[in-house]
Amino acid sequence: QVQLVESGGGLVQPGGSLRLSCAASGSIFRINTMGWYRQAPGKQRDLVAAISSGGSTNYGDSVKGRFTISRDNAKNTVHLEMNSLKPEDTGVYYCNAGIIRHGLDYAMNYWGKGTLVTVSS
Repeated sequence: QVQLVESGGGLVQPGGSLRLSCAASGSIFRINTMGWYRQAPGKQRDLVAAISSGGSTNYGDSVKGRFTISRDNAKNTVHLEMNSLKPEDTGVYYCNAGIIRHGLDYAMNYWGKGTLVTVSS
């Protein structure tokens, strides 16, 4: 069994900062790409940022220059540093990872339950 657990969401004023964290646990052999997705009310879930096991990053256009994704391969964690937050950044942020479990030779896609970020004055 594999779990992804997010933390760090909350209410923040426009222009503020938040740091999200996601920890993967369970029978993990290797983690490929890890990422964060955002789902605003009434909208589809969109990519915010992703990072490969080697550290290559990819960001959604709306967050470039404001958000930074990082990971700790030894701890199976991924983080999202969010700065200069805007009301349009509001939504549920989901952690995502491609994980190869012990005993398997292919990766499966896993999601966390999400953490709510609200940017409002």
